[in-house]
Amino acid sequence: MSEKLLRELTVEILKKRFSKEYKDVKTNPDGNPDFLLSNHGLVVAAVQVESANTISDQKADKWKELTQDGSKLIIMVPKDEKMRTMEILWNKGLADKVSVGTYEIVIKLP
Repeated sequence: MSEKLLRELTVEILKKRFSKEYKDVKTNPDGNPDFLLSNHGLVVAAVQVESANTISDQKADKWKELTQDGSKLIIMVPKDEKMRTMEILWNKGLADKVSVGTYEIVIKLP
């Protein structure tokens, strides 16, 4: 499975999951962040899905921009990349402004 396809699939699954908690889940046309979570017309959080190849110090600068408006930023990363992502967030002074979630593909055969 290509990294792009996995990312798109993850975005769609997350949108469905978040739609249970938020009244409005809007895809962001420019893709940065991937989608916005709103309640009663107020943007509560932005969600950005990253892959192992897109997590970097330069990307953290874009994450910092997304926190400027005061809304919560949720970054979803591959499970094996959470520690590296947290280290980057600490180094950039963003650890208290960003929530990090993880995703992975799990297949269990009988």
